[in-house]
Amino acid sequence: MIGTLLLMAATLLVILVASELFTNALEHLGEKLGISEGVTGSVFAAVGTALPETLVPLLALLGGTANATVNEEIGVGAILGAPLMLSTLSTAVMALAVVGGRGLRGRVAPERSGLVRDLNFFLFAFAITAAAMYAPTDARPLRSALSIVLVLIYVAYVGITLRASGRLVEQGHGTEAVERMFLARLGLPTSWATILLQLGLGLALLVAGAKGFIHGVEGAASQLGVSALLLSLIVIPIATELPEKVNSVFWVRRGKDTLAFGNITGAMVFQGTLLPAIGILLTPWQPRVEVLTGVLVTLLAAGWLRVNTQGRGLAVWALLLNGVLYVVYLAVTLLC
Repeated sequence: MIGTLLLMAATLLVILVASELFTNALEHLGEKLGISEGVTGSVFAAVGTALPETLVPLLALLGGTANATVNEEIGVGAILGAPLMLSTLSTAVMALAVVGGRGLRGRVAPERSGLVRDLNFFLFAFAITAAAMYAPTDARPLRSALSIVLVLIYVAYVGITLRASGRLVEQGHGTEAVERMFLARLGLPTSWATILLQLGLGLALLVAGAKGFIHGVEGAASQLGVSALLLSLIVIPIATELPEKVNSVFWVRRGKDTLAFGNITGAMVFQGTLLPAIGILLTPWQPRVEVLTGVLVTLLAAGWLRVNTQGRGLAVWALLLNGVLYVVYLAVTLLC
């Protein structure tokens, strides 16, 4: 068991280093392109920090282990666990970072139009994801159609987000890189070449780390006597998603609420469309208790966020309630 835990810790470290490299390069790419914080947070940073969770289910479903059932359970758990983590625990952690300075009645106030757009797209797409669980496993045309719809939703989302960029830049929401490029700290210039090089290095390390993490989850599930599905729903998102959302903590503490929230809600849209599209096609995608509970809690958490966008920002106490929803989810799934 100690060996398995060491393997998971080592691969997690690789994943985190790779994500930091990738996200840092993406910020500089956004600054060079002159795009808005909304695009950088909701598209570039969100996709970059979502890559570990994206690669884990992809590599698992494409043959992560010799056990096809374990591969499917890891895939489904990682696909659905990430939006659950983002909409509940990640949001609450971000709120905890500012509760001391802003108070429970204080506000986290990202640029509203982008936040509403992200949440609307996610709720619509994830409702389709939930409904797809009741599609018969042998209804391949129907499942294929649902997957295509989810992909098209994300394409439409990116297009609309990019079109809104120019107006937001004019309003003072342009992207500014928070830190120097890591390669620049080694004496290299910050140029298109070094940005792309750092992006490539980050991606390569992400693939290697995700592959090792899959085997660690399989070993831990076997030794603990629990299903790979349950372990993947809980462990993989906490291990790969939550640490990366430290970016949102840093941003919100610096008053960059748009980047902070976009990093979370943009990842929710990405992982609520493209990954479920793959899961619907390559796994049984059925409403098991732990899966359906996670989906319902995710929709409830995202719906709560959407309701609270009506005022001038979201109250800190309202964001903390999303963390309570995650505790409820753990209680239901672990006790059932």
